[in-house]
Formats: sequence, structure tokens, C-alpha cells
Amino acid sequence: MEREPRASEAAPEGAVLFAWGANSYGQLGLGHKEDVLLPQQLNDFCKPECVRRITGGGGHSAIVTDEGGLFVCGLNKDGQLGLGHTEDVLYFTICRSLLGCPVQQVACGWDFTIILTENGQVLSCGSNSFGQLGVPHGPRRCVVPQGIELLKEKVVCIAAGLRHALAATGLENSKAICVLAGSDHSASLTDAGELYVWGSNKHGQLASLAAFLPLPQKIEAHCFQNEKVTYVWSGWTHLVAQTETGRVFTWGRADYGQLGRKLESREGWKLQSHDSSLPCSGPQKSMPSCLHCLTGAAEVSCGSEHNLAVIGGEGPASCPLCRVLVVGQLCLPPTPIPADRQLVPLTRPGREAHTRCRAGPKGGTCYSWGWNEHGMCGDGSEANIWAPKPVPSLQSSLGLLVGCGAGHSLALCQLPALPVLGQHPKVTGPSPDAAESAKSQEAMDRETGRKDNQKLLLKA
Repeated sequence: MEREPRASEAAPEGAVLFAWGANSYGQLGLGHKEDVLLPQQLNDFCKPECVRRITGGGGHSAIVTDEGGLFVCGLNKDGQLGLGHTEDVLYFTICRSLLGCPVQQVACGWDFTIILTENGQVLSCGSNSFGQLGVPHGPRRCVVPQGIELLKEKVVCIAAGLRHALAATGLENSKAICVLAGSDHSASLTDAGELYVWGSNKHGQLASLAAFLPLPQKIEAHCFQNEKVTYVWSGWTHLVAQTETGRVFTWGRADYGQLGRKLESREGWKLQSHDSSLPCSGPQKSMPSCLHCLTGAAEVSCGSEHNLAVIGGEGPASCPLCRVLVVGQLCLPPTPIPADRQLVPLTRPGREAHTRCRAGPKGGTCYSWGWNEHGMCGDGSEANIWAPKPVPSLQSSLGLLVGCGAGHSLALCQLPALPVLGQHPKVTGPSPDAAESAKSQEAMDRETGRKDNQKLLLKA
């Protein structure tokens, strides 16, 4: 439910933050606790152009700035905001206990938070009912971020699921460059573009015939048209992956529209309890399938059962030295930077001076699809969205960065420039594929799984 920051200096001037969806605990940072069905602009709590990461958990949200500051808001009954108390917070508030300790990444679980600092240290706060804070024999909750002492090596990536957490270390023999956590499954992406999955396969999210995988198992390359996987994201019961050519694949649970496509019949599909040797020989339901309207997506983020994407940007680029992507999901090997991008030296506290790409993607159109009971797809309704559709009120703005919580959404956008006198403002329209998919919206929208979502945010 999170992505790697751009390596650009800053977002363009005129960038603003929007929030919408479930808001029972103030997780939108708008100062109240009412659900919001349409994107609402946030009051400035930091310079929006300095926002580097956006993510969320069951009922809380977190934002990381370019300087490594951590801003949080929302549900805090277990101290998951790390502010030293357990009162809900209705506006984004700086985590003062981390001042002077720049944050690189933050991962939000249902009721806990995992924090990775720029020096590779991992901290945690919130509920520890299932040991998810990584503190053996620790308290049942922690209201201030504390270090996970068992992680001796430098950590390069973290992930938080419903009740569990993961970390990837930067050892020389380690191939993991990205880890992900869902409700009851985990995944890891290697530097060779191979995706490994393990845990529960109840909804086909492991692309396997086995009901459960106790050990990591690779999803074979032919499932991705023999292309390397470069980015991957995970919801609670579904996954989204992008390959080296920009193709986007989705698989797993689909009864809220979270895969963005219509499935083949489930007739005859049955999980096997022991034969896990055929990761991709199952039926269409458990197979990664290409979602053509998302090809070339510059940004993707998964909530519990909904998704956001930015389509129409320039695509990914990366810093050749620090291995941080301009766009995309989590630390990947360096990729060539286009010749038309200006390279500038950049020095940050605690880091050696090196070259970074000044120009980030120009942005694109924000799309949403999937579970929409609390309005987190931003179309003004509470009906599930079965195919990626532009978020209507953001169509005239350029999407730069998106992030999801379990049932809420946030986006960093650049507002359109005022038209020159005598000219008409340009409105970005949906891609042909997405528009065609959206035509079947009403026919597909049957709300088949509405009763079993357990009112995720209202009963936390």
C-alpha cells in the first residue's frame, strides 16, 4: 500500500494534496470524521511540493517529506501515530520524536506503523497484539517509535500487512529489493525481476493451485509474458505488477472490482492443499492477466481492495548512484535517464554528494477502481468501480503521486495553469482502453461481496 519516491528535487510549484474516502477516525487530515466521496484539498501542513511518500493503514495516514519528516493523522488508539499518546488526530501532525532522524520509508498496517530511517534503522509503534512490532516479549502497544533491535543488518525496504511486517536487508548476497505484505500473504521482488510469494492463497493471490504456501515460491515468467517484473504492489487479497515494458498485470480477489477487469467463470476452480508445483497452471482467476488500459502507468497504489494509478506520465527514471526511482515501486536497479533531463549535484544530511535527476515525470491522469463503499474511488458514489476510470474532479489536474489506506485515498496533484487570455484550458481525457472498459461499469457493478467486507473502517 506504498511506493518509492521520485528522485527529483521537488514536485512542481502549484502542487496540492487531495484526500477522500473513509474518514471515521480523521485519517484524511481534514479536521473532521465524516466520509468524503469527492477529493478535498488539504490545508497546507507542509509544502506540498516537498511530499515524497504517501501511504495509509486501517484508519491512519502517513506522509514523508523530502527532508525526511514524518506527518501522521487518524486513528491512534494503539499509538500507531507514534506521537506519545492514544488520542485520534484530525490533522496531519509532525512526529516530533523522529526530528533529527530522517525517515526514508513508512509502512502502515491495520493498527501499527513500521518506519525505516535513512541510516537503515527500523522502528515500530502501535499495536503489538500479534508481535507485529518485532519486539519480543514487548508491551501490547507502543505509543512512541522504538527500534527493532533484532534487525542487525541495514534494512533497505519494509512492508506492513494486516497483522504482520516484513523487512529486506542490504546484505551483499541478498537479492530482494522489495517486500510486500497483504492481509495474509507476503511477496518479494528480486533484482533479477523475479517475484516470489508465500502465505495464504485463499483468493488466488499467489497464482498457485496450493491453498497455502509455507515457503516463498516464484511466479514463473511466462505468467508475465516472459518479461521481468520491475514494480509490484499489494492490496490485502490482490496484487498488481508492472513489467519491464510497462505492461500491468493484476490477479487475486476480484469481487469488488479490484482487478479492474472481468473474470472468467469460477466454475471448476478448486484450490489444492498440497500440490504447489504448478504456480501458473490454474484457471484464469488465479493467473496474472494484463490490464491494457494501465500500460505505462507512472504510479500505482493499492488499498485493501481498491486502487489508484497515474496514467500518462513520462514513465520511470532513476538516480544512477543512489538507486532510487523517480517513479515506481521500491528500490530497483538503476535505469537510464533520458538525455533531456538535467542532472544536478545534490547533498543531503548524512549522505555523500551525488547526482540526481532534477526533472520528474510531468504527471498524468489519476484513475481509480475497486471497492468504493466509503467513496475512496472519488467518483461521488459508493458503488464499486469495475474498471479503471479517471477520478472526475481531478481530470484537469496532473497526478504526481498517489497513496492508499485500507479505505481511503490521497493524491498529490499539480493544479492546471490559468489559461492565457483568449485560450481555452486543456482537459486531459481518459485513454481509449480505459474509456471502453468504463462503458460496462453499470452492467458489471453487482456489489457481490458487499456483506463480507466487515465494514473495515467502521469496526476497527
